[in-house]
Amino acid sequence: MRTTIRLDDQLLADAKMLAAKSGKTLNAVIEDSLRAALARQAKEKGGGHKTVKLPRMSGEGLRPGVSLDSNADLFDLMEQDLETNNK
Repeated sequence: MRTTIRLDDQLLADAKMLAAKSGKTLNAVIEDSLRAALARQAKEKGGGHKTVKLPRMSGEGLRPGVSLDSNADLFDLMEQDLETNNK
C-alpha cells in the first residue's frame, strides 16, 4: 500500500544511511522498524501467547498396538471404527 508520512529531517537522513549500510531499501528499513516497535508494544501489553486450557478425556488410554507416530495407522483405525459403526 502506498502512503505518505512526514519524518524529521535527521531521522530520515539516519534511516537512509542505515538503508545504504545494510543494503536494504529505505522502505524496508522503515517497515522493519515499525514491525519491531509494534512487536515491542504488544509484548509490553501482554499481547503475546495466551494460556489455553484443553479438555481432558477420560478413558483407558490408547488401544494396544496404536502408535500416534503413524498417521496412516490412525486413519486405518478410524476407518475400521466407521465401518463397524455403520453396520
